[in-house]
Amino acid sequence: MAREQDYHTIMCGLQELDLQMNAVPSDLVLIGEHAFPLVMNPKGQVLMAASHYGKGRVVVLGHEQYLTSFPSLIKNALKWLKPCTGNAGIIGIQKSLRSVAASLNDCTIKTELGDFRRGLAVYITDAYSVENCAKDLIAFIKSGGGLIMAGQAWHWAGTHPQENTLKNFPGNKVCSVAGIYISKRYGKVGIFPVPKQIPYNWLALSIGKDFKDDLQFLLEGVSEFDVQGEAIASEVMVHGPLAFPIALTPAGKAFIAGAYYGRGRVILLSHESYMNRDSLSTFLINAIKWLDEDRKGVIGILPSLEAAHTILSKSGLDCQLTGFRKDLSVYVCTSYSDAQCAEIQEFVAEGGGLMIGGHAWHYAQTHCGCNVMTDYPGNHILNKMGLSLLDNTLIGELCKAPEIEQSCKEGYHFCNMLHRFAEHVYLGKELTNHEQSCLKQLGNDCASYLQMRCHDSAVYTSVVALLSDIVKKLGVPQVSSNSPVESAKDRLMLHIGSEVYKVSPDPDALLPYIIKDRPKLPTVSKARVRISAKTEGSEEWISTGLYLSPGMKTNIAVPPEIIRKNWQVQLGCQTDNIGRAKELKRAPVVHERFPLDAEMVQVCNLWGGLIYIIAPPQSKVDGVEFVVQDAVQAPYFKSGETSVADWVDRIRQAPSPWAELEFENIIMTLQSEFIRNLDRPDEVAKLWDTIMRSIADLAAKPGKFPRKERFVADVQISAGFMHSGYPIMMHTVSTTELVNIQEAYKKGLWGQIHELGHNQQRSVWEFRPHTTECTCNLWSLYVHEKVLGLNSYNAHPDLTPENRQARIKAYCDGGKDLKNWSVWTALETYMQPLKVFLSMDFTRYPGAFRPLREKSMLQEKFGWDAFKKVFTIYHDMNGVPDDNAEKMNLYAETFSKVVKMNLCPFFKAWGWPIQPRTQEKISHLPEWSNHPMVQYA
Repeated sequence: MAREQDYHTIMCGLQELDLQMNAVPSDLVLIGEHAFPLVMNPKGQVLMAASHYGKGRVVVLGHEQYLTSFPSLIKNALKWLKPCTGNAGIIGIQKSLRSVAASLNDCTIKTELGDFRRGLAVYITDAYSVENCAKDLIAFIKSGGGLIMAGQAWHWAGTHPQENTLKNFPGNKVCSVAGIYISKRYGKVGIFPVPKQIPYNWLALSIGKDFKDDLQFLLEGVSEFDVQGEAIASEVMVHGPLAFPIALTPAGKAFIAGAYYGRGRVILLSHESYMNRDSLSTFLINAIKWLDEDRKGVIGILPSLEAAHTILSKSGLDCQLTGFRKDLSVYVCTSYSDAQCAEIQEFVAEGGGLMIGGHAWHYAQTHCGCNVMTDYPGNHILNKMGLSLLDNTLIGELCKAPEIEQSCKEGYHFCNMLHRFAEHVYLGKELTNHEQSCLKQLGNDCASYLQMRCHDSAVYTSVVALLSDIVKKLGVPQVSSNSPVESAKDRLMLHIGSEVYKVSPDPDALLPYIIKDRPKLPTVSKARVRISAKTEGSEEWISTGLYLSPGMKTNIAVPPEIIRKNWQVQLGCQTDNIGRAKELKRAPVVHERFPLDAEMVQVCNLWGGLIYIIAPPQSKVDGVEFVVQDAVQAPYFKSGETSVADWVDRIRQAPSPWAELEFENIIMTLQSEFIRNLDRPDEVAKLWDTIMRSIADLAAKPGKFPRKERFVADVQISAGFMHSGYPIMMHTVSTTELVNIQEAYKKGLWGQIHELGHNQQRSVWEFRPHTTECTCNLWSLYVHEKVLGLNSYNAHPDLTPENRQARIKAYCDGGKDLKNWSVWTALETYMQPLKVFLSMDFTRYPGAFRPLREKSMLQEKFGWDAFKKVFTIYHDMNGVPDDNAEKMNLYAETFSKVVKMNLCPFFKAWGWPIQPRTQEKISHLPEWSNHPMVQYA
């Protein structure tokens, strides 16, 4: 709004501007968040612009003749530029612009012809005569002065073909600090109407420079970027018109990039260790010289980057370990602090060089729910410069240096790719195969860019406007299980529609283009939700029994006890991001979270969803009350609170399309159609209460879980047929299994218990990756035996005697290689019924097996109690080694002590790397000599 008001002040009273005169202007390049266009032609070229810098303001015109051709505009601009109200202050006018002074004679403005001096309110100059006073003019603007500069750079560029126009054209040495550059490109003229709002045109999306000369300098002597090793970098997003990628992975992800910012330059490396690498020394020395621009000044290097100091000193420049100083030529630092953000940005804008290294993925992982684009310290510095660090990780590879010509012509850049897609939408231009392959990247970048939420920036708001217009023109595919989305273009539109809705100034206007058929569900008003919570080391979702329809807004009154205490509200139960799937049956991300940081919080989710209150770790509240102003009632059964009669008569027919069943230790979230005819939720509760207590029993934990487990059934999930976590995700097709008691006793619940078992696994007794999909099945076996009364071979087809015998034989015949010891084969080590051995030749191994009378593997030989005792010991065990070999020896030792028998022969027969010292520790125990693997020992 502030920027729009600035525009209205400058363009007040102007209906159109006739630029059809004998004057060819330059196209202006705008960067940063303060610069905005005043006049834009139909080709998207900016011919006049304005900006802020420090306390002052700047207006730039693409030709000096405009100073006299549009006196009303100049008078408006002077009113906007003057630092104080009224007529106080002198307007200085560069002495060659006498005609400008004459055009202002009818104003009550005091003018003065001459060179720039201190004490002026505003200075008017052409863009050709400022080189000697550039430093003084910048200081003047920064302290609150106003500047009008006019001129074109195409003629200068023609007479200085080897020069960098953006850097060296005299006018750019001043106006660039405010994010306005006079380019060497001709501006097309005409008669242009003056729009009511800041002009916007998708054609304005373009790169301001080809960067060929920059890449030639930076890549001199560089054929590859060897970033192999353990360092995990972040992906760099290059989004500014004067930013450019330098080094890319084979998949086309940028990990080193550069940019122009004001009068200065930036190099971003997406891991700080890259500044220490000998393998990158040639590039790093080129980069530091490119940043220094032959000033041969002091290169200040953050003291913690001693190894970088060693590498960069090879440049021959004066490299010093020091904190940030304004007298440096280049500053080298990491991206983990924004303590001097404004000072560093000013330093670069006024001509300094910045080399900055670091990643953002660790920050994202340790600041759950944060917006990396707005919250990560390094991005506070970088976003304005057209570069950002993303939370996406990049594994180090050996990457070829780009082909400069090809990179300049065909390389991916957010601005260019968005421009090309807009051409496809508005002009019908076909996308090349390469461009179509870039649509997924474009969708990701649009989402990241929009997350900057920089609504004060004219560039940002123009991108929001463009993406909104594209959504209205093309619409968004109506994705569903019956109408999946697969094409790159449809996926892009689904992505754009989802993301631009979140930041649109008028999301309601976009909603019909994104979701065409929204059901109108009856709502309840001022629903009161009383909650209690006592969380431990993890957050907890607290169900409200309420739902919001797609795009529906509501206000939530928040109890004072939890305001600004890291509590959140979540809309939607489906938290899986399915964006990597080849085919989409729903939008990739369909949930939203909002901080509860005020007495009243407004929330909305494009895709709707159940309403949850998210309690952070280590929280304790008792009976606090939320009031939800408007919502849809959901079918919600809670053991101990909901009566069966109320459920049957009223609650199960509540209009929400999503329902929840909350029992003692587990909560099930499923589509309401699956519970509309559920008559006895109490019987379902009884079964699941028994199952969950048995899971706790085997894990040697209290029967009441500190946090209830959750199941969510969805049309599509991020991995597998089901996957563990909080919540456990499963496909909709398995929903009926959760509530069909009779089928559970007949066929079992292997998959569901398998995932619950995953949530019980602990790294101290896990040998990943071998046992990842193995030991979770101990809980499946236990529940099916103890609760459902099913033998293992009835619980899962892979546990038939024939299959088990074949696996053991194949494993042993293959040399007992632990690479092959996983899943079902590994499960045999823990627990194998005797029936697998019935077809073996027992005459060769007398006494080894006694069919049907002696249990043969760990569980059958020693019983479930042995496992419970082992798990109990591990609960309090400290100093457990990290590597599998050590952990396997510890497990063998622990299990042996529990059962008071030396199990080393048994584990060795399975190929475990049992060490002599382990055997020595338990040598006093009797050996299990007749174990079932004797024949393979």
